[in-house]
Amino acid sequence: MAVPTFVDRVTLHVSAGRGGNGVASVHREKFKPLGGPDGGNGGPGGSVILRVDTDVTTLLDYHHSPKRRAEHGGHGAGDHRNGGHGSDLVLPVPEGTVVSDQQGNVLADMVGPGTELVIAQGGRGGLGNAALASSKRKAPGFALLGEPGDELEIVLELKVVADIGLVGFPSAGKSSLIAAISRARPKIAGYPVTTLVPNLGVVTAGDLTFTVADVPGLIEGASEGRGLGHDFLRHVERCAAIVHVIDTASIEPGRNPVDDLDVIENELARYGGLEDRPRLVALNKVDVPDGRDLSDITIDDLRERGLQVFPISAASGEGLRQLTFAMGEIVAAARAEKEVVEAQRIVLRPPSADGGDDFTIKETGEGWRVRGTKPERWVRQTDFSNDEAVGFLADRFNRLGIEERLVRMGAVEGDTVLIGHPDNAVVFDFQPGIEAGAEMLGRRGEDQRFDDSRPAARRRREIDEAMEGREENETRADVARRLDTPSPVKQKRGGSSGPTSYEIGTPSDPDWEESDPGTGQDRE
Repeated sequence: MAVPTFVDRVTLHVSAGRGGNGVASVHREKFKPLGGPDGGNGGPGGSVILRVDTDVTTLLDYHHSPKRRAEHGGHGAGDHRNGGHGSDLVLPVPEGTVVSDQQGNVLADMVGPGTELVIAQGGRGGLGNAALASSKRKAPGFALLGEPGDELEIVLELKVVADIGLVGFPSAGKSSLIAAISRARPKIAGYPVTTLVPNLGVVTAGDLTFTVADVPGLIEGASEGRGLGHDFLRHVERCAAIVHVIDTASIEPGRNPVDDLDVIENELARYGGLEDRPRLVALNKVDVPDGRDLSDITIDDLRERGLQVFPISAASGEGLRQLTFAMGEIVAAARAEKEVVEAQRIVLRPPSADGGDDFTIKETGEGWRVRGTKPERWVRQTDFSNDEAVGFLADRFNRLGIEERLVRMGAVEGDTVLIGHPDNAVVFDFQPGIEAGAEMLGRRGEDQRFDDSRPAARRRREIDEAMEGREENETRADVARRLDTPSPVKQKRGGSSGPTSYEIGTPSDPDWEESDPGTGQDRE
């Protein structure tokens, strides 16, 4: 299998670095066992950046290594030590690279040396408990997790940035022409389709210097995918002018310069977007007697179409000076009209999930779906194994107004609430009335607001505890019914399974006996 040396289209999988986790730590020193929270923050993850590099001319490196990942951020540590920043991954690309997503949507056009595109943003680092401390929460027993970095697949497509594009049938002499007017040395042979990749040459016309691209030979049907032309037509999109190189000494029957020009123009028109480019026509191989005769016959017909026509010979150099100066005039006029492209930095950010508001809520068949940049980010930062962290998340939701809006929209206790994208949403049971407030007493990492669970949760916990002592053939439903059966004491009080009240020393007291002192006749 041949190893490619030129690649102009590649699919690249990029992953930004994950942010480091914050840490929950308490400062300790002699005579100060609890000196306050001192947990540091996690460092942000590295981003993936595409940068235009004039020394790079192909996407070959990404063809061999299509997966690239930036460095993760470091975790925080005690004594207010923050985690290190993950190093950015800078990927050099050739000038003229178009960045698209998998659906074909253009994300950026990389033009101008030094232009940068932050294609994947690194994840934020989580806050440590020192940063989370406040007047109401003086000693947090939790920290926030780092966020994952962006991860996506992109398509890099190279469109060569050249001033002049040479187009024509195979063996028309394009490679010979670019070798004659520049120092480029493309492969030249006596058989068709010698050029398999675009070649660039630097041409000087007086004080003007410009680049010429030799595009692989086009054939009829190239715009529909025949031959190599469809793959390389993109390389003439950025050219200021198009030069038709026509073979006047072709030995194929039925070929003539006018028909060759019409075929190539038809393919360019079907490809689209090139109608406004100036055209020049180079009738090549006039050093051959038959070629000069055919050139003399057709040159007037072509000029009647308003085209500038130049009889040339890439082999002998005839007519090349006039052709290069005509190219230079077009390039100079195009550069005078074109604005100077300065290096810029572009940051690609995904569209907001909340439509511009803080959050949105929609009722679906699965439950109430909450979407929003803030709530989704807060969920990613939460350590759900820590009750205090979950309580802090509930406080944030309350302050944002999610609970209030759910109540207004008709949500009731026990409804399912899903936060995030349908593919990876976090599911909660709606439990209104958990108010945010001052830090509650208890062990670090716990939140007493979650000790008094909703009735359904207490019920499940009671059944789970009773399942450990169940009989051999007893199912979970049997255990639940047994728990609902009133005990003898409850039956004596009237069969109620709920709490009761009674007066001590009266017949309603379950421990009352007639011989008790101070009761019955003694009371009288």
